[in-house]
Amino acid sequence: MSMTNVHVLEPSRPATAAERGFQEAFAKQASELPGKDWVARVRTDAMRAFTLRGLPTRRIEEFKYTDIRERLKEVYPAATAHAASAVTTAQIDAALGPLAALDAYRLVFVNGAFRADLSKSDGLSASAEFMPLAPLLAKAPAWLEGKFAAGRLGEETALVSLNSAFMSDGLMLKIKPGQSPDKPVLLISARSGAEPCAIANRHILAMEPGAQLTLIEAHVTLAGAAPKGLTNTLTDVTVADGAKLAHIKCGLDGAGASHVSNWVVRVGATAHYRGFQLTAGTALARHDIAVDMSGEGSTLDMSGAFLGRGTSHVDTTLVVDHKVPGCESRELFKGVLDDRARGVFQGKIVVRPGADKTDGKMMARALMLSEDAEFDSKPELEIYADDVVCGHGTTAAELDQDLLFYCTSRGIPETEARGLLIEAFIGDAIDKVEHEALRDALMDVARGWLAGAA
Repeated sequence: MSMTNVHVLEPSRPATAAERGFQEAFAKQASELPGKDWVARVRTDAMRAFTLRGLPTRRIEEFKYTDIRERLKEVYPAATAHAASAVTTAQIDAALGPLAALDAYRLVFVNGAFRADLSKSDGLSASAEFMPLAPLLAKAPAWLEGKFAAGRLGEETALVSLNSAFMSDGLMLKIKPGQSPDKPVLLISARSGAEPCAIANRHILAMEPGAQLTLIEAHVTLAGAAPKGLTNTLTDVTVADGAKLAHIKCGLDGAGASHVSNWVVRVGATAHYRGFQLTAGTALARHDIAVDMSGEGSTLDMSGAFLGRGTSHVDTTLVVDHKVPGCESRELFKGVLDDRARGVFQGKIVVRPGADKTDGKMMARALMLSEDAEFDSKPELEIYADDVVCGHGTTAAELDQDLLFYCTSRGIPETEARGLLIEAFIGDAIDKVEHEALRDALMDVARGWLAGAA
């Protein structure tokens, strides 16, 4: 499911300061992280794998545009509950911005730890089972071990290994068969504290047969928190036969923060998975998405919008693996890049032998607001079956001067006209979100960012 090949740290290259820092941090923190028995082995094996691989470099094809070794120079201490103890709902609402007004169940993590006092989940248990992951890791029950079995996440990268080694908490959420919560679930990850810190969370979501859900992941940095920090999240999703999941992520980590994430998704027969990611203003964002289309008649709609200025770097790397006949996938990603920002889109559609009648289409587009901005796009098709309809495309362009002239000639001020054209461009991707209030909130988030780019 992963595009990344297993690689070993070159014997001729000594470990970087950051790589040594991760190893030293694990040696100090391992005994304090939740988990015993098989959990402790998972952590140790993961750190051993990281030590062998090292941080990904441009020598690895899937990281040729995003050299993590060059961009991750600092290792921050693990986030502490002490720095998060005084956090209030009002602070979280302020960081969420337009998302705060959503009518949704809230499950809140601050500095990587679940906060029941800030969460609002009354009524969710009628259709779902949920619990924080940390107590389960501490008990290490045998039934949970399969969720962390070797190879479950495909060919793991060094970033996944770091998540497995340092994961402190996360959400276990299961929607019961045929059930649908009466409102979305808003999963909030907030970073606080005056000192830079690192967060590693693992979320496990299971949609039982016929279940339906809208899940929103929101990553925010609270006012007054250190601008710098590292968030490393992994969301493991299973959409069983006939289930339907809308999975939306909004990254508002801040202009000094680094955010690396993995979505690993398995889609069952006649199931539908609709994913969307919005990244606005993060210093470094690397999103790996692997979707396993292993159930006949399943459908995928994956989209995203990325907004970058300054020296922001946003990379989305996507693999859609069609394994069975009769599945459909659609991917649309759009970005707006200003100043010296860089956007990266790497997308691959794989059609396995026997996956006949696959229908897959992929498109990535970027709007360049500066001559110094850069967009790197690498769409790929790997087709090993007959009777398929697959295609991909990519474009990068400046604002259409004819349209701009048209608007100004009809009395619209140039600044306002530029804003309208940029908003219309990015709105094509945001319109893929079906939930109306959520779609409006995401558009408001984008407008807030675009106000500085118009």
